[in-house]
Amino acid sequence: MQTKMLTSSREDIQEAGTLLRQGGLVAIPTETVYGLAANALMGEAVARIFEAKGRPQDNPLIVHIAAFEDIQPLVSEIPGQARALAEAFWPGPLTMVLPKSGQIPRETSGGLATVGIRFPSHPVAAAVIRAAGTPLAAPSANLSGSPSPTTARHVKQDLWGRIDAIVDGGSCQVGVESTVITLAEGTPKLLRPGGITLEQLESVLGKVEVDHAVLHRLEDGAKASSPGMKYKHYAPKARVILVKGAGYVEYVNSHAGKGVAALCYQEDGPLLHIPYVSFGAADDDSSQAQKLFDALRRLDEEGAAVVYARCPHTDGMGMAVYNRLIRAAGFEVLSID
Repeated sequence: MQTKMLTSSREDIQEAGTLLRQGGLVAIPTETVYGLAANALMGEAVARIFEAKGRPQDNPLIVHIAAFEDIQPLVSEIPGQARALAEAFWPGPLTMVLPKSGQIPRETSGGLATVGIRFPSHPVAAAVIRAAGTPLAAPSANLSGSPSPTTARHVKQDLWGRIDAIVDGGSCQVGVESTVITLAEGTPKLLRPGGITLEQLESVLGKVEVDHAVLHRLEDGAKASSPGMKYKHYAPKARVILVKGAGYVEYVNSHAGKGVAALCYQEDGPLLHIPYVSFGAADDDSSQAQKLFDALRRLDEEGAAVVYARCPHTDGMGMAVYNRLIRAAGFEVLSID
């Protein structure tokens, strides 16, 4: 397949919309990461997403819309909590899981009775959705399991020749996938942390539960109710070991060797005796989230075989960074305290 590289011009956005209406696959920028979009209501088109990414079929997708009223035909009910969250955070990096309507095909929902809906704030994403004239299913535009793409270059590295087009909209601002909250199980429950923090959700809804799989491995046999819960994700080719404890620098320096590298705060770098890639400042969760996936890809580009990654905290946006890193490490965590 020949992949087209498109810009964010009006003409190219219209071309992207045409491709999507015809059942094609188009990678588009959002404020979180680049998404691999297909017509969410066309099961055959959605199935091509799984094929292009090498994604397991039971991993549900998120449906992207361009206006709040677009949600109505996609779900069987819109609870008051959903309206409150939409008023507070849409458009933006928040996905709400709700009971799906009959319009959502099995391929999009991963066989679940629910569907995740998101209204992205990126102007190019919104323009492509409007040009397509249909909701778009769009997981991250990468090979399944690898670090999510935050630039068009990342998408090209993974999917060139596998999809119809890539719309280059520059670098993504948030840098990690959207927050996912389910409103279909009684008490609201956080399924995946992202650009909208647990604390922000609680400011609107009050009590919000945190699914066990947010900070831990999903239990064997459990069905994933959100993308990013069940499988190893976001991983470079290198083995990643998450190092938890105050003696990170000293520990890493004592394990120097061929192919060993560090994924660390920018303040750690000058103190390390091995190659390193920084994923942001120690006191800036947002910068860590924005830089994380690019940093993971750079480790592969530099030939790292084993990576000792600094363990972030789990408050605020730090929870989203930790959630991605623990999956990139395949839940291999080393406590050195």
